[in-house]
Amino acid sequence: MCQVRVVVIGAIVVGMAGPLDGEVLAGQGDTEVTQQTSSADEKPALEALTIRIVQDNYSCSDRLEAAWGFAAHLTGPQENILFDTGSDGALLLGNMAKMGLDPNRVETVVLSHNHADHTGGLIGLLQQNADITLYGLKSFPAQFQQTVRGYGARFVGVSRPQPICENVTSTGQVGTRIREQALIVRTKRGLVVLTGCAHPGVVRMVEKVKAQHEEEILLVMGGFHLGWAQAGEIEQIIGALKDLGVRYAAPTHCSGDKARALFKQHFGAQYLEVGVGKTIDLTELK
Repeated sequence: MCQVRVVVIGAIVVGMAGPLDGEVLAGQGDTEVTQQTSSADEKPALEALTIRIVQDNYSCSDRLEAAWGFAAHLTGPQENILFDTGSDGALLLGNMAKMGLDPNRVETVVLSHNHADHTGGLIGLLQQNADITLYGLKSFPAQFQQTVRGYGARFVGVSRPQPICENVTSTGQVGTRIREQALIVRTKRGLVVLTGCAHPGVVRMVEKVKAQHEEEILLVMGGFHLGWAQAGEIEQIIGALKDLGVRYAAPTHCSGDKARALFKQHFGAQYLEVGVGKTIDLTELK
């Protein structure tokens, strides 16, 4: 059983400070896609997908270090993807090593939003492997983008729905006060959606996914930002997600213990308890 370990690591990321919502122009080499995703034109969905939680404040392994933040490693798509980088580079790389994940094989990084518990491990990764393409929001501060490029990595500024690689896309920017993107993976069993914190609202982000893709939603996993919410509000959100056809739910990180308990109650066997060290394989989801 996964347990919560509230260990906060203060991440100081040199050259990445800046306002959360600072608007900047996309730099040279930045790209964005303006058209809505069309499932009819896409190639067959993925047969295989494995997601490994590399950092979380909930723990599913005594071998790994738990701390406030989130990072998930994906294999199965044509590129190895790291979704968010947690709060600290040493912790990220240390947990990856214990899990048998080679940071030099990471090809793509997607950052959900510009908060240190999701971006704090990036510098440590870039010092190890700068041969990556990083998909951050176009609204990330100019200094952030310059720092990424300074290490030799490629920065792609995302505002609208954005292809990442075959069968993997970003929702594009959602929200206004705190802007965020979610990651969408097309599998033969349905869409898998990863959220960092879902600051704009997890229902709103899933609605965005439904507006872009025709397939059913197999799994929504990540931070749902519900630690503040009362039970009635959480149950309304659960009902809305069920109405949207979400089959499996895996709230973690900033979702809160109350929300996790209520999701488990309402989703039953379709609730996944996750934390650092947890591996989810597509074959486990029916």
